[in-house]
Amino acid sequence: MKGVVGGGIAGLAAAYRLQQHGHDVQVFEASDQVGGLAAVYETAGDQIEKFYHHLSASEETIVDLIEELGLAENLEWPIGKNAYYWDGTVYPMDKPWEILAYPHMSVYDKFRLTMLTQEIDVRGGIPKFDTYENLEDFEDVPIEDFLREHTSHGVYEGFFEPLLDAKFGDRKDDVSAAWLLGRIKFRGERDLLRGEPLGYLEGGFGQLLDALVEAVGRENITTNARVTDLDIDDGEVSGMTVAVEDAATEEPKAEAPDGGTTTETHEVDDVVVAAMPNVLESLAGYECEIDFQGAVCALVTMDEALTDTYWLNVAHDAPFGALIEHTNYMPPENYGGDHLLYVASYIQDYDEDLWQMDENEIEDLWLGHVEEMFPDWDRSHVEQFRLAKNPRAAPIYERGYLDMVIPYDLADEVAEGLYYAGMASRAQYPERSLNGGIVAGYECADRIAGQKQVVSPE
Repeated sequence: MKGVVGGGIAGLAAAYRLQQHGHDVQVFEASDQVGGLAAVYETAGDQIEKFYHHLSASEETIVDLIEELGLAENLEWPIGKNAYYWDGTVYPMDKPWEILAYPHMSVYDKFRLTMLTQEIDVRGGIPKFDTYENLEDFEDVPIEDFLREHTSHGVYEGFFEPLLDAKFGDRKDDVSAAWLLGRIKFRGERDLLRGEPLGYLEGGFGQLLDALVEAVGRENITTNARVTDLDIDDGEVSGMTVAVEDAATEEPKAEAPDGGTTTETHEVDDVVVAAMPNVLESLAGYECEIDFQGAVCALVTMDEALTDTYWLNVAHDAPFGALIEHTNYMPPENYGGDHLLYVASYIQDYDEDLWQMDENEIEDLWLGHVEEMFPDWDRSHVEQFRLAKNPRAAPIYERGYLDMVIPYDLADEVAEGLYYAGMASRAQYPERSLNGGIVAGYECADRIAGQKQVVSPE
């Protein structure tokens, strides 16, 4: 049997692929639902993710999986309007003339920014088209130094610096230029006259999770099941211990007999850890040097729209970095006519006030700032405020990041039969994504199949 630790998108993808290779698989998920960062809320219509999601055109693996699972007709590619909030004004930033009208950069600044987004190096006056091909060339280059040299001071100060503050906070000086260049390649499919098409499953990405669960088989997935130990004998993984919460007990876990759990042992000849690096460390002693940042994300249900923009970056003294109005991207009719707005912020230190606040405190703080930003709007339009927190929502892509990623196959580092498909894998660079999780899961499954010489069934 193959064991998978974690029922997020990576774990489900690994299980699905392993079954295609002819293996018996069991997935163990510590929480009460699969999905991880792709878990969903209910609405008056379609389900919606607790943390915002969309696809870029470069994310081909997830598109292939969506088609394979029979969901292709639900995949849409609308244009989501992007804008920049600065000093009380919303500046659209999609079309060339909108970018030209942006007042916080000169025409020269905008030219240099455009050249960078097209991956054209114009330093020295002679365009070069291969400077940015190899991301590793920029792994040790500070992002500010890179932007000031490869664009201009105005581009850094009038465009990128507020975005980096919102994304990485006081860790922004640690971030490498390679991350930025990777993001440009990742998000490079843009219609110059319309903007960037972004993919979304009408009905929500919960459909993809449901389809994967059905494909893997519900009998092969156990929730409320925390893997507590791996058996490693003579340098090979041979078994795993799982604490399964007793679904039959209605008593609080701490008061139920034996803590309300049943301990199971399973013989396995391969294990895929599709979880955060701290889980891998607790099970196998492998220490990952990558730092992660937490996310605080609210879904605000409103009776009318706040703006006409999908993604609003905020260069403003606000306790959040972006306002993402989902129903300016997918129609409100999909959600019973409600208007849905994400308010999101990253945190780099768990002692920060935002991480310590409860939901009511954050609601009051955030909605108060939205009212300041948009004086014609007030919180009387809010029907529901739901808050999600995740302590490890995204890596900090600091200089030298690629030297710290965890290998898919940990035979040399830990033991034969141990694989890693979590967020610290190579597939989650230059940005973590659903697609990256699927790629990581596939990479581990394919390595297992190749090692064991299992022929995929017809």
